[in-house]
Amino acid sequence: MAIVVEHDKRRHEILEKALDVFIDEGYEDVTFQKIADRCGITRTTLYIYFKNKREIFLWSIKQLTAAIEQVLRATITDPELSCETALRKVLMTIVDECEKNSRLFTVLLSYLLNLQKTGGDPAERVHRRLLKLRQLIDTVLIRGQKSGEFKKFPVHTGYEMFYGLIQSAIFRLSVLSEKTIASIRDTLNLAVDGILA
Repeated sequence: MAIVVEHDKRRHEILEKALDVFIDEGYEDVTFQKIADRCGITRTTLYIYFKNKREIFLWSIKQLTAAIEQVLRATITDPELSCETALRKVLMTIVDECEKNSRLFTVLLSYLLNLQKTGGDPAERVHRRLLKLRQLIDTVLIRGQKSGEFKKFPVHTGYEMFYGLIQSAIFRLSVLSEKTIASIRDTLNLAVDGILA
């Protein structure tokens, strides 16, 4: 009797387990074999789903960010939340996820540095991944200005302020190996206070 394989489910499971391998081993030390071993499948089976480790890594990150994006989207579309509350909740969720996935940022940093060495454009890669985040924050800022909760200011400038603070959190977690970034939460809250009408 033939075994029915749910390819989408298996692909999802491979990506979850592969992300753990990247976090445990670091991008450079991960091999197809290590991913296959962690997933309990053969390399040949792994090739059915992915052509190389770079593709697995990028899809793993995409899967993780898509899950976070769903949470953020639910927050900004919650009609019970004011724009101020939605913005604070979005920012704190992002910082919480950064803290929760701090080891991943070390791997991402290594990947981006390697990309730069090989002539790739890390800025373009990061920009593409953060485009949806930018749209979500911009949506809350625009809505807050229209409702009168937020002062009038260029939305791009507001996003850059919050994004800069989030970048600071990521830097402190991945490069400085700080375990907690509570002061970033305080700074983000102060920044939100500063845009209130």
